[in-house]
Order: sequence, then C-alpha cells, then structure tokens
Amino acid sequence: MNAPRLSDATLAALPPAIARPAYDRAATRIGVVHLGAGAFHRAHQAVYLDDALALDPDWAVCAVSLRHPDLRDALRPQDGLYTLAILGDTPRLRVIGALREVLCARDQTAAVLARLADPAVRLVTLTVTEKGYCLAGDGLDLAHPDIAHDLAAPDAPVSAIGHIVAGLARRRAAGHAPYTVLSCDNLADNGTRLRRATLDFAQRLDPALARWIEAEAAFPRSMVDSITPASDDALRGRVAQALDAHDAWPVQREPYAQWVVEDRFCNGRPPLERVGVTLSDDIAGFDRAKLRLLNGPHSALAYLGLLLGLETVADAMRHPGLARYAERLMREDIAPTLDAPAGLDLDAYIAAILERFRNPAIAHRLAQIAWDGSQKLPVRLLGTLRDARAAGRPIDRLCLPIAAWMQFVRRQAQAGVALADPMAEALARIGRAATGDAQADVARFLALAEVFGRADAGLASALVEAYRRLDAGPDAALAAAARV
Repeated sequence: MNAPRLSDATLAALPPAIARPAYDRAATRIGVVHLGAGAFHRAHQAVYLDDALALDPDWAVCAVSLRHPDLRDALRPQDGLYTLAILGDTPRLRVIGALREVLCARDQTAAVLARLADPAVRLVTLTVTEKGYCLAGDGLDLAHPDIAHDLAAPDAPVSAIGHIVAGLARRRAAGHAPYTVLSCDNLADNGTRLRRATLDFAQRLDPALARWIEAEAAFPRSMVDSITPASDDALRGRVAQALDAHDAWPVQREPYAQWVVEDRFCNGRPPLERVGVTLSDDIAGFDRAKLRLLNGPHSALAYLGLLLGLETVADAMRHPGLARYAERLMREDIAPTLDAPAGLDLDAYIAAILERFRNPAIAHRLAQIAWDGSQKLPVRLLGTLRDARAAGRPIDRLCLPIAAWMQFVRRQAQAGVALADPMAEALARIGRAATGDAQADVARFLALAEVFGRADAGLASALVEAYRRLDAGPDAALAAAARV
C-alpha cells in the first residue's frame, strides 16, 4: 500500500522521534515573503522562522519561486510542510511548518504582487544568488534583459528587483508602510548593494517612489552559513522510511547554522535574537572572519588534500598531519589578523569550524572546493598573508596552500584535465610550461597581477620555498610546517 503524503492531516501520525512544529499552524499569519525558495532557504532561514513562530505567530512565510513551479507543485499537496534532515553523527529529522503558502511568480504574478502589497507582510527576504540581483559593478545592470523587461512592464515583473519595487509601489499607493528587504545571499555588503539596485530601478520608474523607498524602507545587511547538500533520491528514501509517509522534497544540512543580521528594520521584525540569530552592526567583521577562518582553511585543505590523494574534507581531517596543520593555520596564523566583532568568540568559532570539517556525514568534495582558485585565493588567503607580513609574523604556513594551488594547476594542466576557473586558459598555459624549477614556476604564477597584485621578492622567496617542499612530498611539507 502506498504511504500517505506528508500534510497537516498526517502530521500527528508521524513517529514520536520526528520533531514537528511547536505551534498551531492554523493560528499563524503570513508576515514574510521569501523570493527564491530553494533548498538553502528551506534548510536555513525558514528553520529560524519556524522557531520564531512558537514565540510570535505573525511571521509565517509565503515562499516564492521566481521561475520554476517544481517546488510549489511538490509542497502544495503537503500544505507547505517538508522534512529537514540534520546530518551529524546521529542524523535527526524535523518537519518544518513555517511555509504557509508556496507560489510560482512565473504563472502567479497577481498572487505574488497581492501578497507583497498585503500590510501584514512586513519582511521580504531573498536567496536568489548573486546573479539574481542583476548588478553591474556597484549598481543595477540596466542592460540586463530582465531589468529591461521589468522597466517596460513594471506590473508583470520577472526579476527579484522588479518584484520588490512593484510591491513597494502598491504599498505606497495604498498608504501602507513599506516592508524591510533582507538579502540572505553570500554577497559582500549585500543589503547596501540591494538598496542601491532597488533605488536605481525605482528612480527610472517614478522618482517620487524612489524618494519614499529611500526615506522609509530598510535594507539590512546579513551573513549566512550552513552547508546544504542537494536533495536526492537517497534522502527521499531515508525520510520516507523514517516518517512512514511520502515527502516529495525534503532538504538536508549540517548541524551548524549561522545567521547574522544587521538590526535595521522599518516595520517590526521576528524575535530573531531569541531563536539563535546574531544581531550585529558589524556584518563586515563576521564576513571577514568567515572568509578567513572558514573559507581560507577550506581551500588549504582542498589543494593540500588533493596532492595527498584525498577526496573529501572529512578525509582530509582524518589525515593527522593535515588536520594538525589546519588547526595551527587557523589559530596561529589567521586568527591574529582578525578583530573579532562583538558576539563572536574566535576560539569557539574555530572549534566549531573544525568540528564541521570533521563531520563524516557531509561529503564535501575537495575537487569542488578547488574550483575558481584564481578568484577565491585573493580573498580567502592572500589578504591574510599580506596582513601577517605587515605585522612581521611568519608566513610559512600561509604560503603552503598558495604553493599547493600552483602545484594543483601544474598537475591538472600537464595531465590534460580542464580547470574550472575563470582564468583557466591562462592558468593552463602556465601549468603546461612548468618544469619543476621552483623559482621559474612560481615566477610565472606571480606574474598574474589579477591574482597576486604586485608581488615582491620576500613573498616570492617564501612561495618558492613552499613550492620546493611540496615537490619533495606533501607529507614532508606538512611536517616541516608543524615545526615552524
């Protein structure tokens, strides 16, 4: 017999071990519209809001997919319910009830705009990826086809910016207060850039509307973090077996989640600080800590781990020499370059990151982390390296992953393996020309001003030494780094 579908009607019959909403869903009211209702939103912000609904029923979510109806069609028969799998040593399942409505803007434009105009909606959140903001530099890309369409047909928007402005225009016309617009994408200075793009768009439609948005609306900055692997049939099977019910689209994530939000709202807000959200005026400080302490060591593990023949981050952390190296890199080389923002304990943050790296339930492939090294290394490691040099601290450990990237490029190019990198062509030429002469090989890489800027003799010398050590064997290089 077929299993029943997860829904409000079947929620009470789920096994006791399955966590479920700690509130009466029927008593909640939609106060949030989320644009870009993908897996990350459902595994992250919606979970925080699910917790908040147990404290205040006014913050249920209308989840909007801008283009594709798949999520709506999967979750509408489930009354918006879905299962979150927390992937740790002991996996846990939880049914999330925060989504009270799921829409697809492509064929429900009127319903989406009506929801945005509803005065009960006081917060609009976004996870549309960087390209969804239609930016060019620091402003709006007026040549973008979606923006051009929405300026010509503002009542039938297709872009996220077009929807935000269309909703605000309706509220202004009706005499309602604006909503707060909160970007939850990993985009530097996300709130400021979203505000600028929104004002650019509104100015071209109606300067009076732009002035109203500028004076009355709010665009807080934020930072989000949690690894969210894609849903697959294996997850659906595990969830169905545990629930004894069918869930068309569960999601999964690691146990760790972080959400830091600038406390700048114009029309009330959920009780975020009571459900684990950090409210801070220093979003840039949290972003910097994440880039350097999480993303930097991630790249280091990727390039050094690949040279050691390892496949995943968890594999890398099971390698004693590499695990010791990563921790020393974080505590002794990276942390001293940071001024911790209020509310961030660097020692505890490092411990949490190391625990995340060790999680065997997250198969984060080193080869994937190694993509786009020419773009990642300047912000993840080279800035830290420059700060360490300026402070007169040793840079041996910091040079090792940069040299490992050079070795990685050399190995891939000489094996004829395509590089996943915006500078793939230039890197492949350098990699093919590499001979193993450390000084000549490193000089070729340092000539890439887009990556290294103006590299001086001191940096070149340190990288040549790291490159030589890796050529002698990554295990020996790690052992030497441990003696520094």
